[in-house]
Amino acid sequence: MSNIQNAFKNGKAFIPFITCGDPDLDTTAAAVRAAVENGADLIELGIPFSDPTAEGPVIQAANIRALSGGVNTEKIFAFVRELRKDVKVPLVFMTYANVVYSYNAEKFIAACREIGIDGLVIPDIPFEEKEEFLPLCRKYGVDLISFIAPTSENRIAMIAKEAEGFLYVVSSLGVTGTRSEITTDLESIMRIIRANTDIPCAVGFGISTPEQAERMAAVSDGAIVGSAIIKLLAQYGTQAPSHIGEYVRTMKQAVRN
Repeated sequence: MSNIQNAFKNGKAFIPFITCGDPDLDTTAAAVRAAVENGADLIELGIPFSDPTAEGPVIQAANIRALSGGVNTEKIFAFVRELRKDVKVPLVFMTYANVVYSYNAEKFIAACREIGIDGLVIPDIPFEEKEEFLPLCRKYGVDLISFIAPTSENRIAMIAKEAEGFLYVVSSLGVTGTRSEITTDLESIMRIIRANTDIPCAVGFGISTPEQAERMAAVSDGAIVGSAIIKLLAQYGTQAPSHIGEYVRTMKQAVRN
């Protein structure tokens, strides 16, 4: 069992997404610790990028704030190394292919292993092109997380069969961001996934309320929330971690219901 799968072994998982360096890395560290103390099972850490194509306006703005504060990949690696001294839950990086390429893919993935990153989420790499990263991820023991979207249709079984770590199930079409309602037929997607793999699946994109989290966790193994947490960072800045802790606590209770 990979370290990531441990996040799902005690029931439904709650996975917060936090952009590194928004508004600064000290706040990110405090936010991560507050989330873990309040029940987060796995943390998705965003490495900011100038053109984050999968993101809606909320997370795009967080990327811009972080980059204008001078955050870069090297600083984020040092930050995670420090974080790992006391944060024990699985950590995954969410970033774009360009960030990995420009650093040098092998160097990047080797560094992930060295600092204690358990998985990589790269939304702009289609399933068919994952061979560019997969051999390196296998070499260094870092899970390459696959996406299944409502548009995956006849590819769902194939993606599920080859999945590692956990499957990131995209709740709705379009970019990240809070949604007033999620209308995708996730049950039928889950049926195909379950027939092809026993790897855990977490649903992300558009979840912001405890009710939505509870509904998504009812059909899957957990819920991923980004924009709602980033909104707290935009609103409260360096004071956001206590608000994030409180939010995570209510969301974790919801997925447990």
